[in-house]
Amino acid sequence: MQAKSNNFKSAQVWSQTNCPACTEAKRLLDNNGISYSECMIGINGYTKKDLIAVVPNARSVPQIFVDGNYIGGLLELKKLLNDNSQRIKMV
Repeated sequence: MQAKSNNFKSAQVWSQTNCPACTEAKRLLDNNGISYSECMIGINGYTKKDLIAVVPNARSVPQIFVDGNYIGGLLELKKLLNDNSQRIKMV
């Protein structure tokens, strides 16, 4: 599958195992050609406390940063990618 064109360069995804929304967020990033790093809670020393330190109001995962900016969770990622896709079509 060919990646879609976008203006975004990279993302950071806070996730955990057995999280369907996390898997979908990573799939969307892959499909849109956006590279990402993953901070998986419980793996490689990442904890919920670490997540709360960067996103104080986080109550669920995924929590996503795009190009260094906090955007929210899966729904916000979908909206961001959809809005960006619409802008690209208009250009």
